Amino acid sequence: MKNNLKLKKYYLLSLIVSLTLSVTLVVLISLENKSLTKNYNLAIVSIINNVKEKYHIEDNELINILNSNNFNEEFLKKYSIDINEESVILKNNSLKNYFNYLNFAFIFLSLLIIIYLFRLYFRKRNKELNEITNYLKELNNQNYSLKLESMSEDELSKLRDEIYKTTVMLKETAINSKKDKLELKESLENITHQLKTPLTAILITVDNILDEENLDIKKEEALRSIKREINNMKFLITNLLKLSKLEVNMIEFKSEPHNLITIINKAILNVSSLCDLKDIKIIVKGKNKTTINCDKDWNVEAITNILKNAIEHSKKKSEVLINLEENNLYSEVKITNYGKVLSSEDKKHLFERFYHYDSSLKESIGIGLSLAKAIILKSNGTIMVDSKDNETTFIIRYFY
Repeated sequence: MKNNLKLKKYYLLSLIVSLTLSVTLVVLISLENKSLTKNYNLAIVSIINNVKEKYHIEDNELINILNSNNFNEEFLKKYSIDINEESVILKNNSLKNYFNYLNFAFIFLSLLIIIYLFRLYFRKRNKELNEITNYLKELNNQNYSLKLESMSEDELSKLRDEIYKTTVMLKETAINSKKDKLELKESLENITHQLKTPLTAILITVDNILDEENLDIKKEEALRSIKREINNMKFLITNLLKLSKLEVNMIEFKSEPHNLITIINKAILNVSSLCDLKDIKIIVKGKNKTTINCDKDWNVEAITNILKNAIEHSKKKSEVLINLEENNLYSEVKITNYGKVLSSEDKKHLFERFYHYDSSLKESIGIGLSLAKAIILKSNGTIMVDSKDNETTFIIRYFY
């Protein structure tokens, strides 16, 4: 309250208005009393003059009669006059009614003025609060280009000043963050290039040795193992780069309407060779005309990684079932494989990078599901897993 100058001004204005109205009301009451007293006195003087002329009574005697306490109310009742409600002087009755109406009108007008002042103050206050609320919404949308207009030095003004300081800090942080992201992107790309180049050279060398005639069987097995590990390293490097870019928002998703079945079919094509190795059949059920807004290529990769995981953990000569559903809120993809049931601990950490829940799969890197989840979340979707009765189902929902 001490520093709230605007509120002080408002209270001062209200006090001045209240005092003015109170003084005016006192003046009206005083004027009413004077008018009534004057009428009473004039009536008494008229009575005294008439009595003196007719009965020759002394002034002192008349004064004593007027000031005595010997009143006879029954006399007035004969003329239907209630001494507690009405005046014997009819002019005073009409005058009193006039002042009553005037006082009521004045009090009503005073209340309207006070209510108007309150409404005026709170309307302005609410307007300022709405401006601050809208400004905070813009800040939440990472719009730091807005400026706050200065106000009087009250509480809202101080709040605006603090928000402005916060805006400046957030703007600087956003600029620095963007700069850091660009530097990180360049560093990641440089690291990836530096790693891929020697790995590619090693692969070429290994392939050349494998092409030699009369190669020792043990050496050939060792070279093929080296080649497999190098390919895994290349896959890991590529996916780590993608995941890192996704996490620091360095990838711009192209959100366009795409048929979900088209994305599913491309993902199935990507894992067709893996299906042939384990003699697994992928069956698609559900609606074929479901459309979602997403980046097609990235979501093909996400579904591919989930299908790859489902196939790797399926029994040989089994099936992977893909079921498509839709409602007013979202489009749903369920990918079910038949094999090992996940424990509660596995489900808890399943989408964490480098997490292995099946030690028998030595070639698994543990980054595919993490990347798939990051892509789906960026596509306004969710992913969860359910595992029971030798069935594991990944449930993906794309919200409209």
